[in-house]
Amino acid sequence: MDTLSYKTVSQNKATVEKEWLVVDATNAVLGRLASQIAMRIRGKHKPGYTPNVDCGDNVIVINADKIRLTGKKMNNKVYVRHTGYPGGQRFTTPRQLMDKNPAGIMESAVKGMLPKGRLGRALFNNLHVYAGAEHPHEAQQPKEVTL
Repeated sequence: MDTLSYKTVSQNKATVEKEWLVVDATNAVLGRLASQIAMRIRGKHKPGYTPNVDCGDNVIVINADKIRLTGKKMNNKVYVRHTGYPGGQRFTTPRQLMDKNPAGIMESAVKGMLPKGRLGRALFNNLHVYAGAEHPHEAQQPKEVTL
């Protein structure tokens, strides 16, 4: 009987090697950048990807206030939320959100691309979004990445 020359190795929390990455969002299209960031946070770019383990990298996004939306989405796209009270449905455009919380648009775009459930909530903690060019994670020695 022939034996296999390879063996499938599943990573676990102890064997995962996580990195810190810095992504500059200046003039980047929101959805395209968010999908690349979600892939990095999930760990799908690594050869040892395991679907049920947090094996992705920590991603720092700077200049989130300079993100771009194509077409007329800045004024016509609508974010819907509900307060929990009767008649509590609220509508917001990206332009209004940018004035209030520029990092919130990037966070919601990436969060929607992560898995739903316990793992997705844990992965979302690996995303750090900042409106300006400064971030407090210099001690982790993050690598600059262009996506």
